[in-house]
Amino acid sequence: MKRYLLASAGGAGLLWVLCGLLPVKALSIVERTDTNLSPEADGSSYQEIDVHDSNAANNVASKLIIADATNQDQTNEDLDNNSAANSSPSITAQSQNSSQPSKALDQVTSVSQLSDVQPTDWAFQALQSLVERYGCIAGYPNSTYRGNRAMTRYEFAAGLNACLERVNELIATATTDLVKKEDLATLQKLQEQFSAELATLRGRVDSLEARTAELEANQFSTTTKLNGEAIIAAVGASGGAPGTSDPNIMLVNRVRLNLTTSFTGKDLLITGLQAHNFLGGATGEGSLQNSLGLASPILSSSSARTSFEPQFPGLNVKDLSSVSANSLQLYKLLYIFPVSNKLTLFAGTAAETSDAFPTITPFYGEGQESISRFASLNPVLRVSGGTSGSGLASAAGFIFNISPNLDFRALYGSVNANLPAKSAAEALPGVSTTPLGSGLFSGSNVIAAQLTFKPSRSIDIGLNYSHSYHEINILGTGLISGDIGALAGVAAGTPVTLNSVGGTVTWQFSPKIAFSGYGAALFVDDSSNNVNAATTFTSWMVGVHFRDLFNAGNTAGIIFGQPLFRADASGAAVLTPAGENRATPYHLEAYYRFKVSDNISITPGAFVLFNPEGNSRNETTTVGVLRTTFTF
Repeated sequence: MKRYLLASAGGAGLLWVLCGLLPVKALSIVERTDTNLSPEADGSSYQEIDVHDSNAANNVASKLIIADATNQDQTNEDLDNNSAANSSPSITAQSQNSSQPSKALDQVTSVSQLSDVQPTDWAFQALQSLVERYGCIAGYPNSTYRGNRAMTRYEFAAGLNACLERVNELIATATTDLVKKEDLATLQKLQEQFSAELATLRGRVDSLEARTAELEANQFSTTTKLNGEAIIAAVGASGGAPGTSDPNIMLVNRVRLNLTTSFTGKDLLITGLQAHNFLGGATGEGSLQNSLGLASPILSSSSARTSFEPQFPGLNVKDLSSVSANSLQLYKLLYIFPVSNKLTLFAGTAAETSDAFPTITPFYGEGQESISRFASLNPVLRVSGGTSGSGLASAAGFIFNISPNLDFRALYGSVNANLPAKSAAEALPGVSTTPLGSGLFSGSNVIAAQLTFKPSRSIDIGLNYSHSYHEINILGTGLISGDIGALAGVAAGTPVTLNSVGGTVTWQFSPKIAFSGYGAALFVDDSSNNVNAATTFTSWMVGVHFRDLFNAGNTAGIIFGQPLFRADASGAAVLTPAGENRATPYHLEAYYRFKVSDNISITPGAFVLFNPEGNSRNETTTVGVLRTTFTF
């Protein structure tokens, strides 16, 4: 018996190497557990490739982008890679993330399962013997064998080890008649020749098992992963409204911790915590845009905002209570679960529209990509606080995968679902201290939908529609000062209805260059019986995104467009508010993110506002940002 055990890697291994037959089950284990176990001849090792690093390094976070539960076999870890790099995890499966690394090899029981192995092949009988007699051969998930692929000595040792274990099993179960003497003699010779590689492989496996045991013993949860992002940025600006002085350079921060939990392996519970030191409150006092004189008189909505600034800093907009700087907040609570191969549902009490809808544009990434609020998302996604940065809405919806290149998503969101009754007190004439109303199905709400499709490998398109009702006269985007008082000349307490349409397109011109742009139109009508007023807002953006610019992992963007602007007004609504000179606003932005390490990046950038807030009286304004992002 001792002799058999010493020789137990088998004629299976010999035939395998003589016939040039490559994959074995042990190799798949090596590839999945430790890339360093299978180095290539040139010293490189297997590694997964992030095919959409720009968005991955962004959204939630990031950015962690979460793959659809029904498409988990086709997407990379958008809720892990992107969540560490992304400020907030998302249930979005970016259509660009279609190219994926090979999965683990699957055991086969018959040679007929391998589509690229034919009975006429010179190695067919040898492979048939290995599969059906010894059972130590595996194929790829697409039922191919790839027998012509070159291999390393480490890979051969891994396969030899697998066959050794199989022969040991045969001997232990008294089926030694299946093992020929000739095979055992050959195996003994092979084992002697590869003794060094086998010892190295076993030593590495033992080390890996010890490390795995230590991780399992010290992990805080068997179902939950923790990742986070910390942003520290210096922000300065010049220009602004007439009579204002340039604000001082300020130092701001935002920290997010994201817990992603799976109970079945296909579902996902996202819990996000954040703290930041942005100021604003009900009057916008202490914000950069307020110091420039470009903010709305209520809140701090403005085109001078950075991408990583919450929409309502220093304020709980539901009841107008104050929120102190760096206080801990729950900004994300969302559960995603599949109900069939094509249908996934999601629901949560702290959610945003961008959690469910693919952003399409590569400029999205609050901690990694564009530095302005304008450049990163289509305004239709931001309507009704859809990207407030504080998980403003309670929402529920679905993702329907029509085909691999086409899906439809929709959600209903209520920003006041946790309020049982509307306050009787008034903050302003006609505006209560619960300005968004109360209840899940009353007061302010939004119904949003997106059709996402990929007509070719290089083009991604997203079409958006949103229908909103607001208890007060706002857009809820946070993009311009006219966001507050959307119907200019109409009282702040006037309820409004919004119908918003938009589209976003990205063309991957080359592996490292992408062209992207969006267009949007927001149609605002009063919903009261007291006035008759309507206003149309339009916005567009075009840009070029560079990847691996000057060095691997570095990205850059150049963006130009028109922020939201009143294109039309009728009835009691005014096209140009009193005291303004109407002029079309423009936005020009450039940034460069360079990767210091896998977990640290620095992004210097600036954006210039021409005719800020659509008023030529305002000076051309420049906002400069130096952003450092830590992901973990």
